[in-house]
Amino acid sequence: MVDADYALTSADVDVEGKGNGNRVALPPMNPESYKFPDHRLKKVMSDPSKTPLLLVACGSFSPTTYLHLRMFEMAADYIKFSTDFELIGGYLSPVSDAYKKAGLASAVHRVAMCQLAVEKTSNWLMVDPWEPMQKEYIPTAMVLDHFDHYINEVLGGIDTGDGTRKPVHVALLAGADLIHTMSTPGVWSEKDLDHILGRYGTFIVERAGTDIDEAIASLQPWKQNIYVIQQLIQNDVSSTKIRLFLRREMSVRYLIPSPVIDYIEKHHLYEDEGPSSAAAAAATAKQNDKNNNNNNLDPSSHQDKGKGKQEDETMSYENDRPSG
Repeated sequence: MVDADYALTSADVDVEGKGNGNRVALPPMNPESYKFPDHRLKKVMSDPSKTPLLLVACGSFSPTTYLHLRMFEMAADYIKFSTDFELIGGYLSPVSDAYKKAGLASAVHRVAMCQLAVEKTSNWLMVDPWEPMQKEYIPTAMVLDHFDHYINEVLGGIDTGDGTRKPVHVALLAGADLIHTMSTPGVWSEKDLDHILGRYGTFIVERAGTDIDEAIASLQPWKQNIYVIQQLIQNDVSSTKIRLFLRREMSVRYLIPSPVIDYIEKHHLYEDEGPSSAAAAAATAKQNDKNNNNNNLDPSSHQDKGKGKQEDETMSYENDRPSG
């Protein structure tokens, strides 16, 4: 489903959310201005006998890689050929700045990079800014509840083609490292495991060197809701490795989308693993305010940009995010 990469640069990002020609419109990072993105959702089912499915990938996306996007494509193939689901959409949901993980660029930058990655390389993936807008950390279970609420309660599910509507099943898409943390005692609460795996389920993309069967063995109560997707072409690129390459001034071209590379270079992201990410974000916000004042724009509409705080230590929340 992913189209060829387009020649899009960071100059094409419209951080004001207005959109202009080939520019990618980004939503304001303000909860009061939030609007659920549904412009690429499938509106009518092709086969009403199947169960409509929505995939959600939660993570840092710092930065977005081709593997993040490729996971959705592998899942789409698996769903098409091996299940009774019909895929109606896919979302990237970047974690909020409150996660405070080493190497975590500010939310405004990560949303911008995700948006650049999907808008010009995919015809069905979307970025939901609700989670990164939040001032506090949002557990994965609550993120899935958010999608379930908007898809099934606000939008009323999906049209089956005969005028009736059907509820959409929401599921988590993740890498093999997630299922290993879920099977590790003390990392996840039993309540959250049951909420995520029991109510929603997960599609797991295997990774070389991981033993999926061993991890699933300790998750037997929810085994029927865990779908393992084999990587026919192995790819172990991660955001952590990308950040390491960037700090060493090595090329990351063809590992992450070109528009994301341009954005990183323009905003001097990942030059250091520590507080410099926040410093770069603050510098960007300062420049944005300066430009806005020069253009006689209301600076209050940009007050949330670039305020993500980067710290080296991780927070003592549940470890429910992919390592990349």
